[in-house]
Parts: sequence; structure tokens; C-alpha cells
Amino acid sequence: MKKPIKTIVLGASLLGLVACVEESGSQAPQSTPSVGSSTDVTSFQGARAGQAEGGLMSLGYEPIRSQGLTTYWFNRDTGACAEITTSDGRYSRVVMVPAEDC
Repeated sequence: MKKPIKTIVLGASLLGLVACVEESGSQAPQSTPSVGSSTDVTSFQGARAGQAEGGLMSLGYEPIRSQGLTTYWFNRDTGACAEITTSDGRYSRVVMVPAEDC
């Protein structure tokens, strides 16, 4: 009788482990943020500056110049320019401006 009990316990244990496996899917990691685009990043307003900076860079933007708490970000591929003001660690104001402003 001991052998069938061991088999049942072992089977139940394996079934429990199989049920715990997560499906990772075949999706590739995102290289671009889920907000903004290469021509408009106004949706970044309110975002944490440290985290949003990587998102801007992945969209092709680079910081061109700064004046106080305001940084001008330029996308050379699209010619888009964003004026971004930081306050309390967040992007408090994000405005798309003419390329000449960068």
C-alpha cells in the first residue's frame, strides 16, 4: 500500500509545480516607451524625470541645452524639439517648440 501512496503524493506534487510555471510569451522586450512618439512627447508631462529620460532617448531625443530647470530635447531624425521643465523630480511642463529653439 505504501507504493501507491508515494505515487499519488509524487504525482500531486508534480502537478502543483506544473501549475506554478508562468508563461513568458514570445513577445520581444519593448525598445520604445508606451507613451510619446518621435514627434510629440507631451504625454511625458508628470512623469518622473529619471525614468522618462531613458524613454526620451529611446525615441531618438537628446538633451541639447539647459536653462535652469528647463532642458531642450532634440530629435535629429524628425527635427522635433521639446522644452521640458523639471520640478520636484517630475516633468512639470512638456511643450513641443520649433526646432530653432533647440
